[in-house]
Amino acid sequence: MKIQDLTVSERINLAEALWDSVVAENVDLAITPNQITELTQRREAYKLDKNAGSAWEDVKSRILTQAE
Repeated sequence: MKIQDLTVSERINLAEALWDSVVAENVDLAITPNQITELTQRREAYKLDKNAGSAWEDVKSRILTQAE
């Protein structure tokens, strides 16, 4: 079976299942220096912009609407 043969919804469910399996192992993943730099830059940009972005429920709704 090819992943492309799955519907978008099925692929999202598969991605969620994969993520849940990683989380279930409770492995402490190290953050790379590049990730720390990126997070720092994003935090500083947020402090300047003050744009709170969107609530999770709004983001999730948009994602699920696009997946259908």
